[in-house]
Amino acid sequence: MNLFNEFKKGLWERNPILVLSLGMCPALAVTTSISNALWMTLATTFVLMGSNILVSLIKGFIPSHVRIPVYITIVATYVTIVELSLHAFQPAVYKALGIFIPLIVVNCMILGRAEEFASKNGVRASAADALGMGLGFGLTLTVLAFFRELLGANTIFGYTFIQGMEPSSAMILAPGAFITLGLMLWGMNVINSRKKG
Repeated sequence: MNLFNEFKKGLWERNPILVLSLGMCPALAVTTSISNALWMTLATTFVLMGSNILVSLIKGFIPSHVRIPVYITIVATYVTIVELSLHAFQPAVYKALGIFIPLIVVNCMILGRAEEFASKNGVRASAADALGMGLGFGLTLTVLAFFRELLGANTIFGYTFIQGMEPSSAMILAPGAFITLGLMLWGMNVINSRKKG
């Protein structure tokens, strides 16, 4: 098994948001700033890596009739670590991400990777898969946040981008998230169709 292929599939061909349509709730909610997107990427990737590695290690010991509750317990443990760490060391980030930190537990991407990949593959392949999926998720969040923050607040990382530019507050709201995500999906489809043609 080629670990690099397992890693890179999450970046484009099986991107969690743009291809698999997983993790849409945080993608639309926390991408009002690049900072929020990066913190959500770190949190989700940590949980994804930890849970994939642990599921891969103990897959032979889990009876099939309790595997989903076990996976959810593993994911919830890693989410609790992230939540308590952010609350203790990054209270502003904890407040900004709000309910979307504990909701990582029910992110279908994380449970799906545990069930679809980690439970059937070794530790190294599961880690490569988790890292690729986490970074693919994060790349999408960051690009989405870049355009929303730029057009909706005229800032990047809180600094004014273009003096005198009037921001469009709709870009910070839900319609801006849907429009930007729709344009990203359109762009990805155009690139994929040109690759095939």
